[in-house]
Amino acid sequence: MFVTDDRFYFLELNPRLQVEHPCTEMVADVNLPAAQLQIAMGIPLHRIKDIRALYQHESWTNNPIDFDNSFAIPNPKGHVIACRITSENPDEGFKPSSGTVQELNFRSTKNVWGYFSVAASGGLHEFADSQFGHCFAWGEDREDARENMVVALKDLCIRGDFRTTVEYLVTLLETETFQNNDVDTGWLDRLISEKVQAEKPDALLGVICAGLHIADTTITNAFQTFQNSLERGQVLPASTLNNSIDVELIYDGVKYAVQVTKMGITNYLLVLNNSTKEAEVHRLKDGCLLISVEGASHSTYMKEEVDRYRIIIGNKTCVFEKEDDPTLMRAPSAGKLLNYVIEDGGRVIRNQPYAEIEVMKMVMTLSASESGTITYIKRAGAVLDCGAVIAKLELDDPNRAKNLEVFRDPFPPNVDVPQQVDKLNHVVQKCRAAVDQALAGYASPEPYFARATQDTIETLMRSLRDPHLPLLELHEVISSVFGRLPQAVERAIRGQLQHYASNITSVLCQFPSQPIANIIDSYAATLQKRSDRDVFFLNTQAIVQLVQRYRNGVRGHLKSVIQEVLKKYLDVEMMFQHGHYDKCVSKLMEKHKNDMSEVVAAIFSHGQVQKKNVLIITLIDHLVSHEPGLADELSPILNELTTLGKSENAKVALKARQVLISAHQPSYELRRNQVESIFLSAIDMYGRNFHPEYLQKLIDSETSIFDVLHDFFFHMNTIVRMASYEVYIRRAYIAYGLYCLQHRTIGHRGAENRVLQFQFNLPSSHPNRIMGEPNHGSIAQKADHNGPLIGALLDDPALDPNTHCCSRFGVMAAFNDFEEYKNSFDKLLALYPAFPPEGHIGHDHSGLFQTIEDPQSRRGSLAAGDLDPLPEHEPIHILNVAFKHLSLTDDDETISRMLEDYCTSDVKQTLLQKGIRRITFLVLRAQMYPKYFSFRAKDGFLEDKIYRHLEPALAFQLEINRLRTYSLEAIPTPNNKIYLYLGSAKTDRGDLNVTDYRFFVRSIIRHSDLVTKEASVEFLQTEGERVLLEAMDALEVGFSHPLAQKTDCNQIFLNFVPTVIMDPNKIEEHVRGMIMRYGSRLWKLRVLEAELKINIRLSANEEAIPIRISVNNESGYYLDLHLYKEVKDSRSGHTKFESWGLKQGFLHGRSTDTPYMTKNYLQQKRFSAQTNGTTYVYDFPEMFRQALLKQWREFNDGRAGREAPLQVMDCVELVLDAHDNLYENNRLPGENNIAMVAWRMVLTTPQYPAEGRELIVIANDITNKIGSFGPREDVLFLKASELARSKGIPRIYLAANSGARIGLAEEIKPLFKIAWEDPSEPEKVHRTVFFIDHWP
Repeated sequence: MFVTDDRFYFLELNPRLQVEHPCTEMVADVNLPAAQLQIAMGIPLHRIKDIRALYQHESWTNNPIDFDNSFAIPNPKGHVIACRITSENPDEGFKPSSGTVQELNFRSTKNVWGYFSVAASGGLHEFADSQFGHCFAWGEDREDARENMVVALKDLCIRGDFRTTVEYLVTLLETETFQNNDVDTGWLDRLISEKVQAEKPDALLGVICAGLHIADTTITNAFQTFQNSLERGQVLPASTLNNSIDVELIYDGVKYAVQVTKMGITNYLLVLNNSTKEAEVHRLKDGCLLISVEGASHSTYMKEEVDRYRIIIGNKTCVFEKEDDPTLMRAPSAGKLLNYVIEDGGRVIRNQPYAEIEVMKMVMTLSASESGTITYIKRAGAVLDCGAVIAKLELDDPNRAKNLEVFRDPFPPNVDVPQQVDKLNHVVQKCRAAVDQALAGYASPEPYFARATQDTIETLMRSLRDPHLPLLELHEVISSVFGRLPQAVERAIRGQLQHYASNITSVLCQFPSQPIANIIDSYAATLQKRSDRDVFFLNTQAIVQLVQRYRNGVRGHLKSVIQEVLKKYLDVEMMFQHGHYDKCVSKLMEKHKNDMSEVVAAIFSHGQVQKKNVLIITLIDHLVSHEPGLADELSPILNELTTLGKSENAKVALKARQVLISAHQPSYELRRNQVESIFLSAIDMYGRNFHPEYLQKLIDSETSIFDVLHDFFFHMNTIVRMASYEVYIRRAYIAYGLYCLQHRTIGHRGAENRVLQFQFNLPSSHPNRIMGEPNHGSIAQKADHNGPLIGALLDDPALDPNTHCCSRFGVMAAFNDFEEYKNSFDKLLALYPAFPPEGHIGHDHSGLFQTIEDPQSRRGSLAAGDLDPLPEHEPIHILNVAFKHLSLTDDDETISRMLEDYCTSDVKQTLLQKGIRRITFLVLRAQMYPKYFSFRAKDGFLEDKIYRHLEPALAFQLEINRLRTYSLEAIPTPNNKIYLYLGSAKTDRGDLNVTDYRFFVRSIIRHSDLVTKEASVEFLQTEGERVLLEAMDALEVGFSHPLAQKTDCNQIFLNFVPTVIMDPNKIEEHVRGMIMRYGSRLWKLRVLEAELKINIRLSANEEAIPIRISVNNESGYYLDLHLYKEVKDSRSGHTKFESWGLKQGFLHGRSTDTPYMTKNYLQQKRFSAQTNGTTYVYDFPEMFRQALLKQWREFNDGRAGREAPLQVMDCVELVLDAHDNLYENNRLPGENNIAMVAWRMVLTTPQYPAEGRELIVIANDITNKIGSFGPREDVLFLKASELARSKGIPRIYLAANSGARIGLAEEIKPLFKIAWEDPSEPEKVHRTVFFIDHWP
């Protein structure tokens, strides 16, 4: 086109009907294609019906129309806007794309019409035009048409593999320029250059929806894959079932890291930067995820592409990119990192290998995607998960990396939507649902789970105790059956409820369960027809079920709810108690053959056992603190919880056991009253003296009384205070030669304070005992008599102070606070006799004060020069000071520093001058066990932390001195009668080289002597088993220590104080039976050593004999038990072990003070093998020998005079020489230098007692190169196998390596057959094994 200003314009002319022709048709009401056809047929315009109507002429006439001078000029009727729907991506320059269509949903209306060339389940191929739809909107005016089009486009739903222009069209229609009709030909280009995009959903809403889509899909697929594997007979690890997914999303250059956790069937919890958001999710059949967040619902769809996630929320689309950061070098698949080929910090170029990993027994090379400097994160040998970051790369060209901004803000606060307060019964339903979901395994991540569990349990228990609960529940049930209940029944029930509501706060008021049940039964009895009764019972079924739940009242309902929760936990965990994981799953698969979803649910629930433990322990703790009476009523289910033997259930089993023990034990108040009654009953009618025989039961009491006893140190009755002092000292020093006690008074009149002086001799077996001159002094000779003398409870002439022994002098006092003690310090020291005493000679102190550690090992900051030189004479005095400490906020370290500062101050020299050997402070708090802090002269009166919270007098009975080869750390336990220590073997090279860690559990069993053999047997069985269980419970508590996984050869030591009448061989039998009963639990706790010290009498009239029972189970399959008696060496005067009977043990002839040996080389090897779940290779020959001995015992059973041969097996190791030739060598175990060991064995069996059965045994040594095959191992295996074949003898291969074990398919097993020599005697040799090639 040429215009007058000499410019040309090119216009596109399409002289044909355009696809937008409906625009003309809708405003003109003329069918243009039909009119064109009619014109082509030769029909004049004035005869076309639509044309006549357009010009307002009658349609049934045919008179000509003067179109140029028509009286009615056609005017458009309204306004029409058309939109083309294309498969183009507006965010990528309208790039067209093809793909399938999953859903296309468009509904034409009166004002909107559209058509599409594809339908749902169809698609667009790459050769088609990008336009596949057209929409037309009509309106009275342009604005009306625009609004109709916007509404239509927002309602249009298109889901497929490609993007469309729908959202962009909505954005265009809503721009101010379009609304004002100010568009021109450059308008769209300007919008594109300005990067105007379609309206997007809120970024955080998109993150929530995308995270939920990804998590729901991932979790659902994982569960389905797991179930499919089970249906095929494959057992996957339980770790593949996870309800928590970490999702990283990138949107507009911002990285969002959100954790999504499935909290139930439809509930999810999202965590973003320590903020949480709850969502409810429902998946529809078409793949839509209906998400409810903060009261708003959103229909969402997700399409995962190669490098992005496309999320459709309503009719808005947002795209999240997947992270592709070249600076993070990840593992492409799960495997093991073998080594690096580039040094750490070295430079790597693009496509250059930098590491090697092992995947499915194959070595893969990893190459860098960009050039830069590499920094390693994982070490060689690390096990890698798929996608794990191995190293970081500092790029040479930083521009090649996309710098992402990490989103660090939390979720916005919840919208303040007025929420209706839930009724009490609805609160209970929500809490029960939360508890049930947690027990099913749907638990939130920590730390949110613990807090939520605490709140849920508190709310649930508080609501269940509310007497309004059954009232509200029954009202709701009656409302649901309103109109279906007979009026008489409804009135009667409501009357009962009204009466209950009016007396609901009464203590004696109970929910009328039985009266309501009687109302229903009475009315049912009046119905004659069976059909009427059936209808009536159907309508009242919910009411009957409710009144049955409350038949024992609100408290009974509370008990049943708790029982149901514990039962659900127990039902799942009991499935995994008998064997390893694969075995338990196989049993479940056999039980639920037709529904593997039950198996998946059980495995998933068990996989979350740690969080379920938190829930159960929280529930039990709440039960103990708020409903202590229910613990005894729930004892059956609690007893079942204690039977859980797996380590993952240890905390719950321990908690249940503690609750049962506390439920069976009297409360503190009751025990205090009992102790007080014993004290008062011992006082005579004048209140000045007492009868000491009444106090013997307190001294010998098996129950821990130290938490009660200190309360009587401050009793208003002076005689009771004196008695409490003496009971304490005699109970603590029961193993010592206590021969003199006197009570003194210090302070002025009106403020007197009672003090107990005592003197004792160290037992002959005490490690600190020194043979020297006798000490003839006594308290009576060294001090004035200022108080009444309490009669000695022990009158043993063997404890004569004139004997050659080591004597000690002690003082016991109690004060209201520490300041009162300091004020009385000088008066206390005045009670001690002169030091050194007359006739006391000096000693060489180089070997003195033998304890388990020297100050260097116990106090790392203590230098040798910090200690004052010891006096010439050994300190012999003991000071025990008890004081009340009212502050509950001070921890042990704070108290220790306070006392240590005091002991190392000016009083230190005074203590040394007075000969104070040890000062022990008892920090007293109401209703609590005393806290002990001991300070020794040899340490410069620094605290001896090994004896913290341990009465030092008990250390001898616990034989703490035998632990001196270990550095000890005291581990607190909830049981005050059990003492637990973590020992690390002392080495010359420091703690960094320690490989021997072990727990030492020690306890003292008190009781009066047993006078009959029957009582002795019962005591040993019941009391010994009880203390063993308590020791194992304490050990399970210790396994929470960070070093617990390194422990091995853990030991239990039990000291039975009472004397029993029993044959030592019977003791061995009972001990062996007890250990076998709890063998699996002891093995799980790595308890491989145990010692029992007990005094026995062979008959009632014979003298007591100290017996020591040593039990060892290092190999894990053979219980080595030795009996010793303690005898005094006539030459040295020391007490030593002497084996009982002909069998001599390791301790025979050794001193009773012999320290425990640290782990040797073979024990370390054995521990390494057992840690890998197998047996140490050099233990296999002994296993063969034990099996032969068992077979001989069974064979000789019932055959009199038959005995097993002295040597049932001849075993020699087969070794390769330098030329790879096989030869026999009787070398020591553990001297192998390859990962394969072979033996030639000759087994003397009952069937072949003369010549024996010869065989070759080959086994892997998993402690050597993880038992893998190498060239040398292959040669040994080959040579030993050839030897077996040449001799025609069996070859046994014991596979014990880290390689994969491939099982034989179940379908193949029936095809293998054995040709027996004699089918009736399968123990005899068989001829051959053959395979049939057809199905039976």
